[in-house]
Amino acid sequence: MSGLARAQVLISGVVQGVFYRAYTRDQARARGLKGWVRNLPDGRVAAVFEGKREVIEDMLAWCRQGPPYAAVDEVQVNWQDYVGDLADFRIVY
Repeated sequence: MSGLARAQVLISGVVQGVFYRAYTRDQARARGLKGWVRNLPDGRVAAVFEGKREVIEDMLAWCRQGPPYAAVDEVQVNWQDYVGDLADFRIVY
């Protein structure tokens, strides 16, 4: 049985300027995940997902494809213990 988890994620490729953050927010909210997503100065996108591990794994599968016009090269995942300090899923600027 999978429990609650947190995943810190770095996504690289053509992931800025293609609405990756907005699509990620919508996809995460639709799955009931908590966390955030933001652009990094080096062109990658960073995200934190928190919730049921199997739901996060489904979200990560979506991240590997991304929205239309994105070209994802790599998704790095750092699994962590569930913290429960996030109220919703949002874009961080």
